[in-house]
Amino acid sequence: MGLESMFGSGVVTSKLNKVINWGRKYSFFPFPFVTACCGMEFMATWGSHYDVARFGAEFPRFSPRQSDLLMVVGTVNHKIAPVMKRVYDQMCEPKWVIAFGACASSGGFYRNYATVQGIDRVIPVDVYIAGCPPRPEAVLEGLMLLQQKVDGEDVLDRSKPSLVDGTVYSENHLVHITPPVNTRAEAVVDAHDSQALHKWQGFKSGN
Repeated sequence: MGLESMFGSGVVTSKLNKVINWGRKYSFFPFPFVTACCGMEFMATWGSHYDVARFGAEFPRFSPRQSDLLMVVGTVNHKIAPVMKRVYDQMCEPKWVIAFGACASSGGFYRNYATVQGIDRVIPVDVYIAGCPPRPEAVLEGLMLLQQKVDGEDVLDRSKPSLVDGTVYSENHLVHITPPVNTRAEAVVDAHDSQALHKWQGFKSGN
């Protein structure tokens, strides 16, 4: 570049997108929305052994207004779903969502009247981490997938995520449920989690 030849090694030129996205992908402020047993693996992942500080996400925030990464950890039932939606709405922009585990991704084996069959019926999801519970290595892979997604975003023209209407219906009214319309999602799929794998294949095929 011309500036580098003029000023030598003291000047480095780059794109605005690259600089801002580089800062964002290494400074996540996670908000753990823990509802069930996957919380044990969440605590294990955030321990010193796995060194989440490498990703700049080692300090969970417990106020949604100070967070930009919502990690939904565990089962979400119909009574807690409006609370999760309110937490998501209170988070600052830009914000991202990780579905942590089979229950958050697809309802897991709790396919009944009380359980939301995937949080993407209520809020948009960026990364699905399958498993019951997912191992810490899968969680770290999910964080790296989210970093890749953030690194490729256009800062000045960032499209809003596809929003679901936020209404949660019972299993008796499945015909009225707004189908997942989010197309930004990535997934870490456990080969043993057939339900989550089928759900992800549906996203990939556009069904």
